[in-house]
Amino acid sequence: MHLIYPSDPFDKERPDEQYAEEYEAVMIAGLRTVLFSFEDFEAGLFRTSAPLMPGDSVLYRGWMLRPNAYAALLNQLREKGVIGVTDARQYRLCHHLPQWYPLLVAHTSETVVLDSDANFTQALEGLQWPGYFIKDYVKSLNTGNGSLVNTPEGIAPLVEKMRQYRGQIEGGICVRRREEYLEETERRYFVLHGQAYGVTDEVPELVIECARLIDSPFFSIDVVLRSDGVLRVIELGDGQVSDRKEWSTERFAWMLSRAG
Repeated sequence: MHLIYPSDPFDKERPDEQYAEEYEAVMIAGLRTVLFSFEDFEAGLFRTSAPLMPGDSVLYRGWMLRPNAYAALLNQLREKGVIGVTDARQYRLCHHLPQWYPLLVAHTSETVVLDSDANFTQALEGLQWPGYFIKDYVKSLNTGNGSLVNTPEGIAPLVEKMRQYRGQIEGGICVRRREEYLEETERRYFVLHGQAYGVTDEVPELVIECARLIDSPFFSIDVVLRSDGVLRVIELGDGQVSDRKEWSTERFAWMLSRAG
């Protein structure tokens, strides 16, 4: 398996600064790596820093891609006879909340999915939740007052702020019931080929259960303790575009080396 990373925009022989430390760690771990110009890829060109041979498998590590852009990357690899470890369906499954939510509904906050131009007050009438956490299919708003509102009437102005700050809404709007979580208990885990990993060898049973439920070769899962002590899933993501968060580069590289 090869790992493919975006190159520095000004030096195609070096990894992008964002991934330089991780790139060095995976090379030290003995993993095979190649670079590609993300800017060229966005312009419709695709070249790698070293040849990929037909039959090679590739795991992407880089910037977040919309599902159609990820499918385009797979097509570029396929033209070289190279196999993407994660297919387009699996990428969308972990990247878009409405895809994974039905599989983990018992373990995560209640969610209603609506169009971005919906009448939120009408659509959510009668719910009377203690609060509403708002995000599109992928991200929430991390600026201003954040993504929490107290009433459905506050959702439309927040969605408009999301458009202003981010330029676009991906998919639609996910309205999530507010739950109270204990501070400093959020942790990120990764699942690679069905095996769950954490920053230590201790992995909660909930994460192991999610590894069984989600059909994807590589994904991240964020969990947190609710105020009543119950462990909850707050986010799932495709592992190829997930930040390491509290993970050291050495631990992350060790995990990837387990894939062979």
